[in-house]
Amino acid sequence: MPIILPITLCACAAAAILNFWLAWRVGQLRGKHKVLHGDDGGGPLTRRMRAQLNFVENTPFVLLLVAGIELAGHGSTWLAAVVGAYMLARIAHGIGMDADTPHKARMIGVLVTMLTLIGLAVYAALIAARIV
Repeated sequence: MPIILPITLCACAAAAILNFWLAWRVGQLRGKHKVLHGDDGGGPLTRRMRAQLNFVENTPFVLLLVAGIELAGHGSTWLAAVVGAYMLARIAHGIGMDADTPHKARMIGVLVTMLTLIGLAVYAALIAARIV
């Protein structure tokens, strides 16, 4: 039996693993700083928590758009490449959030995330309008 949404399935698996990694990093700092609840008032723990939450805020939209594009018959190598770039960008963002000052990795993560969201949204809208 063929897999109906192979790119979406791989993207969801990657997202789950990445979310686990981000959560694990939060847990590391919770243990190190003995913070059971809440955050550390804007310090490293807060930044890691925000990195994970930012991932959770954006990734469902990416996954839904990827699934919709794939269901519409427009999934191919380019879509898998976009998902790969998005996941790498989210890793960069998580690492960049560890810095006290603006970090290139964070900026790259933000830029690729925004471009992915707007690009997939526009492409999905063009599919829905039967333009592509």
